[in-house]
Amino acid sequence: MLKQNRIVLAIAGAVFVAIVALEMAAPVNVVGAYGFVLPILLVATVRSRSLMLVTVVACIVATYLGLMQPTKPGRFQAAVINRSVVAGVLLVVAYIGMTWEERKTREEAARAALAQETENLLRANTQLVDAKDQLNRSERLAAVGQLVASVAHEVGTPLHSIAWHVQALAEDPGVTPEMKKRVAVIDEQLTRVVRIIQDLLSSTRQRQPEPTWLPVEQVISQAAVLMEPAFHAKEIAMTVEIPGNLPLVWADMEKMHQVLVNVLANALAATPPHGAVSMLVGSRAASSEELDRGRRVADTMSPLVVTVAVRDTGCGMPEADVQKAFEPFFTTKAVGKGTGLGLFLSRETVLAHGGSLLLESETGRGTTVTVTLPGLKTEPTRVTERD
Repeated sequence: MLKQNRIVLAIAGAVFVAIVALEMAAPVNVVGAYGFVLPILLVATVRSRSLMLVTVVACIVATYLGLMQPTKPGRFQAAVINRSVVAGVLLVVAYIGMTWEERKTREEAARAALAQETENLLRANTQLVDAKDQLNRSERLAAVGQLVASVAHEVGTPLHSIAWHVQALAEDPGVTPEMKKRVAVIDEQLTRVVRIIQDLLSSTRQRQPEPTWLPVEQVISQAAVLMEPAFHAKEIAMTVEIPGNLPLVWADMEKMHQVLVNVLANALAATPPHGAVSMLVGSRAASSEELDRGRRVADTMSPLVVTVAVRDTGCGMPEADVQKAFEPFFTTKAVGKGTGLGLFLSRETVLAHGGSLLLESETGRGTTVTVTLPGLKTEPTRVTERD
């Protein structure tokens, strides 16, 4: 806008000089003085009262300069009257021009204010909708908490009965070592189910994680062993890659077990027979945001993170579903096949560890879920020989 004003002022100045030159060449022809209307109107578009005042004064002075030229006897009085009329016209034009431009300025300001108010109203409406969604979410979570609390009482008795029979089966003399291994897994998972029910499966009542620094393999292996038979039964190849020399990971053993089992179960459900699911474990330098988030809960964290990426070759998800994947009660599974709380609760758990849980998916090409947790680099143990 500043450049445009400079161009307008340059044109107005050029016109002013041209009219002054014409006046000096033919002072008797007062009609040329009316040409000062043009620079006045041009300056009016700049919408500056000070510039308009200078321009009007300059044009009126230039108008009366014509009186300095010699005229015929008896014509001086008529020239003064004519040029005074021109000066009056210039003043009127300047007033009308400035009034018109100032009115346009006020109208533009009003339109801008109206647009700003409209934007504020739209923003307030969006915030209201978000608040309503949050309220609905809280109400649904509260309802689920009450439902699960009542179910926990009814399910607890048969679970304890099953656990007693499993323990009795483990003490049977005819049980083989392989069967004892299976029974131990069943007993461990029954205990885990009881604890999960006691947590009420509610984000508002969940037991807070109690993480410690653990070897990565210790955190990963139990979930992989538990899910391996299900993948084998569906003829899906499951691979787990855990490189050596990984840092320790900040994790609550039981809570992260729940997260990994949920992620693997989702991959199992989405992958067709003869597909593949891989769990890739690694470490990398932490970003400033990851370091800040991690050190809020683990102040001894090294400037790196441990990543666990679960990739499947399943059906994938459209972008619209990816955006809603972490919303409570959202699920792409058939009715009765999922609650829509798995990913929501998993992300809440990982965030409580100072980490993050990301989901990337593409329809027809599979899904990758990446869990990122704080890491702690330990010095390798050196063995010294003694003579």
